[in-house]
Amino acid sequence: MYNESEIERISDLLQEYAIALMGVGTHTSRVVHNVKRIAFTFGYNADMTIFQKSIMMTISLTDNPLVKHTSVKHIKPLALNFRTISDLSALSWNVYDNNLSTEEFKSKFEQIMSTPRMSRWAVLFLVGCANASFCRLFGGDIQAMTIVFIATVIGFFTRQELTRKHVNHLFIFVICAFVASMIGATGVKFGLGTTPQIALGSSVLFLIPGVPLINSVIDIIEGHVLAGSSRLINASILIICIALGLLSTLLILGIDKL
Repeated sequence: MYNESEIERISDLLQEYAIALMGVGTHTSRVVHNVKRIAFTFGYNADMTIFQKSIMMTISLTDNPLVKHTSVKHIKPLALNFRTISDLSALSWNVYDNNLSTEEFKSKFEQIMSTPRMSRWAVLFLVGCANASFCRLFGGDIQAMTIVFIATVIGFFTRQELTRKHVNHLFIFVICAFVASMIGATGVKFGLGTTPQIALGSSVLFLIPGVPLINSVIDIIEGHVLAGSSRLINASILIICIALGLLSTLLILGIDKL
């Protein structure tokens, strides 16, 4: 028998699941497939329209398509987390394969979302090591790698603090690119090592929005042109912000080439 409160409850639950997937950096098709898989298990069909900042979802009873519920919810920005993406995707298959109830699904979903993230200090250190490795891949020497490590740690720490204070994300990228490149430019100004230009160029690479760029291409290829275009535009604006921060350093220090 049709129960209005039940279909609304399931709609809200599926919306929260979809919002979580989009928030942590999942491409659109994966979100749609996962939600449809779970909805089918619960006896519903799901139709979704996903935008950059919101999701519109309509679910209808499989046995009676005239019984439906539509809702629109805002996508909450979350930090990129590949483990959460993997766990949430695995949860959709767990629901499908084992025919989990809505309560079991909700419990497991909340458990995944409440899993503590890696320590910010560990992330800081690992990001610094990763960017220093990029510097080495581009031919940087040990002095350049050291400069890039320090620049990345300070730049990423600045990003963490500004994000925690809810500063506009575009402004954050400009400031962090400026801070990291100023430190990265010390090798050029003081003649440290044999590859100071590589250190300067590599110092801002940790800010490159690689995941949004990749997701935008995947979305466009798979037919989600609106969502993909929005992501591509947003990623392009972030790259411009990085360029502005780097340009500010070059102008202030009088460096005319990398």
